[in-house]
Amino acid sequence: MQTTIIYAHPWEGSYNHAILDKIKIDLTKQGKDYTVIDLYEDEFNPVLAKHELAVYAKGEGKDPLVQKYQQILTETTELIILFPIWWYEIPAILKGFFDKVMLNHFSYEEGKLGLVGQLTQIKKATIITTATSPKWYLRYFKGNYVKNILMKGTLKDMGIKKMKWLHVGNVKGITQIKRQKFLANLSEK
Repeated sequence: MQTTIIYAHPWEGSYNHAILDKIKIDLTKQGKDYTVIDLYEDEFNPVLAKHELAVYAKGEGKDPLVQKYQQILTETTELIILFPIWWYEIPAILKGFFDKVMLNHFSYEEGKLGLVGQLTQIKKATIITTATSPKWYLRYFKGNYVKNILMKGTLKDMGIKKMKWLHVGNVKGITQIKRQKFLANLSEK
């Protein structure tokens, strides 16, 4: 079993990419197997097209990347999701990933009282975000999308129970020293 990193940022010069590089170094040092799902590098199309919607209700996907990503996720015991917060929520490419990959009969089943998660082999998930807004602002003034929708909704409905959220706010204005400190402490978190 392995750690899977879902990465959603298009620019290699971003702080998100520096975080990704640090995570890979830490996992390698720890001797952990890992896979990176780099949605932009893979040129993943987040749009659910008409021909895909035709088989969506059956829990099927037409995009070959959907099957690839599902195979990776079936072998995943730890999940790391790394992305910038844009307009107070996840980037469209990541939303499309959840729409197209987390299909019925794969990531959940429909039960009498709601969804029953099927990815219970994923024992923990860590969400790492960056934004111009601080975490308190996102929590108390903008609806707390990461916690209320992504964690308590999507990931919980997939069967993941243990989750934490790490956030770097004011990403454009923080000093290089603070950036390095976050990276240095990342493996502890």
